[in-house]
Amino acid sequence: MTQLDARPQAGDTVRGSAPADGRDGGVRGKGLGGNSVGLMGSAVIGVSTVAPVYCLTSTLGSTAGEVGVQMPAVFLAGFLPMLLVAFAYRELNKVMPDCGTSFTWTVKAFGPRVGWMCGWGLVIATIIVLSNLAGVATSYFWLLAGEVTNSASVAALDDDKLVHIGTCLALIAAATAISYRGMTATKGVQYALVGLQLAVLALFVTMALSKAGGGDAAFAGSLGFSWSWMNPFAVQSFAAFTAGLSLSIFMFWGWDACLTTNEETTGSEKTPGRAALIAMVVLVGSYLATGIAAQMAVGSGASGLGLANPETSDNVFAALAGPVMGPGLGVLLFVAVLASAAASLQTTFIPVARTVLAMSAYEAMPASYAKVHPRFKTPGRATVTAGIGTGVFYTVMTLISEHVLIDTIYALGLMICFYYALTAFACVWYFRAELTRSGRDLVFKGLFPAVGGLLLAAVFAKTLYDMWDPAYGSGSSVLGVGSVFVIGVGLLLLGVVLMVAMERRSPAFFRGQVLTKETPALVVED
Repeated sequence: MTQLDARPQAGDTVRGSAPADGRDGGVRGKGLGGNSVGLMGSAVIGVSTVAPVYCLTSTLGSTAGEVGVQMPAVFLAGFLPMLLVAFAYRELNKVMPDCGTSFTWTVKAFGPRVGWMCGWGLVIATIIVLSNLAGVATSYFWLLAGEVTNSASVAALDDDKLVHIGTCLALIAAATAISYRGMTATKGVQYALVGLQLAVLALFVTMALSKAGGGDAAFAGSLGFSWSWMNPFAVQSFAAFTAGLSLSIFMFWGWDACLTTNEETTGSEKTPGRAALIAMVVLVGSYLATGIAAQMAVGSGASGLGLANPETSDNVFAALAGPVMGPGLGVLLFVAVLASAAASLQTTFIPVARTVLAMSAYEAMPASYAKVHPRFKTPGRATVTAGIGTGVFYTVMTLISEHVLIDTIYALGLMICFYYALTAFACVWYFRAELTRSGRDLVFKGLFPAVGGLLLAAVFAKTLYDMWDPAYGSGSSVLGVGSVFVIGVGLLLLGVVLMVAMERRSPAFFRGQVLTKETPALVVED
């Protein structure tokens, strides 16, 4: 059997891996390059995919606008369900280290249709965030170019739609090319870019704290630290809390990239889960430190340098770089945002390409996407298709809506809650016969995933209700319905249409004949 076709053929022998608990948790071999990434490399990929500096500049102001000084509390509230769901990923990965992750696991737990929609939720969420990453990277490319050349006209090129879209497509193409060349190339670039991000964030936090209460007129809105900022119950309304929570959940999205590389990771049963937890701790520490420091320096007001100023809230660091760090060091913040978005643009291709690869390998998508490049050991066609899809999506949305970034970010929160919640519930259901076996099994396979899934399901339901109102998100609407609702629900319904089309083309998968609920997945011996 060749590496280019991961599906089992007549006469193939089948083997299973045997995890420590004795469960046959084998998965289909897909030809990916094994043992390409270790613990640290996997954690770095997780942090890079989340893109902490990009997330902060995109949502710090929006979150402050929703919940005011309770922003740090909402960051912690968003971290909690993500942490609980991370335990579900860890337990499922131990017995089924499959690059399809959420798709494969929910098929095993709930059957092919639920699993297919869960996989679609991951794929379309990734396409949305890739488009936003490319947009932010483009904006900061021209901002940085303007700073370096000291030319306002160069910086203003970002306002030209043709220039902006052309630059954006070029960045998407470059990221696609790097991801196409495999995990080794990806890992090498990420160490430098993640290190740069965290170092510049630490410098920003230090300098922001030094500005707080310093008497400078530009920082008239500065605040003294208060432990009350950590109280989520002080948010003025439940609607504001859920809107802020949706943004906070978006800020943590992407850590599961550690799991989608499980078939390429050393110690695939345990290393990806540990890497995910390390990435989560680094992220929550970075967000709390930056959020608190920025709030102390400029406050959460809606004027001047205040974080909630609507004129700057969708790109906070562009407004704060100069005042907080000075004209010289402020350029570093532009570099960090550009590096963050570019790095994440590259690594975010990992989960979408490998999910599509797995869906194809299990006959849930066209067979051509199951092909792996013979040299680079990557899902080449899936990676290129994701790049094309990202470019088309961003171009269309940019031409249609002037508020594409904020509306797609809000819609992204819906997708994230959808597939993370399904994965958490899949863990509880898959391990249901083991929950009374020990206290550890009850907590990590049952209680934590169930609570995390319920929290995310509640946010999904409340967000779905709130986004019908045009005031949700950017305030734009389609026939009187909020554009965020149209984007979010429309993309989920598109998944249903595609699933029906695939069911006609590949009935065996949807009949449960390829990947069943009752039996473990298979590893094909080449």
